[in-house]
Amino acid sequence: MEPEEFDSDVLRQFVVAFKKGKLKPIVKSQPVPKNNKGPVKVVVGKTFDTIVMDPKNDVLIEFYAPWCGHCKKLEPVYNELGKKYKNEKNLVIAKMDATANDVTSDRYKVEGFPTIYFAPRDKKNNPIKFEGGDRDLEHLSKFIEEHATKLSRTKEEL
Repeated sequence: MEPEEFDSDVLRQFVVAFKKGKLKPIVKSQPVPKNNKGPVKVVVGKTFDTIVMDPKNDVLIEFYAPWCGHCKKLEPVYNELGKKYKNEKNLVIAKMDATANDVTSDRYKVEGFPTIYFAPRDKKNNPIKFEGGDRDLEHLSKFIEEHATKLSRTKEEL
């Protein structure tokens, strides 16, 4: 509830609308990027459902914090990963500043930075967390190729 003027009438209207199911949740979100054509798509709170939860695409999503040293170290590797898979029609490499945007699905728990999930196109509610491997091009590529539902190119020898 973000009323301009708070009084008993505004509160009453809010409660009535809530009971009728007419309220939309307020989602913390940065502005939607005007140009999102790079190899790594930028996801914000308002675009999480349309990009990450899109049933047509597999999505690798990194949740990061701009002040995080590990995230800064990962950024060039992650951009390289985006370039490697940029011609895959059914695979999106994406990132989201989790300090400035709400994650609208409780299946994607962010408890540290960076947190990386793979969301298969047919199992959006069961994302696979990247754990235990080095955050380098080789291990991230292997993770993608292991879980991707549809890659158009042949798998490279690692």
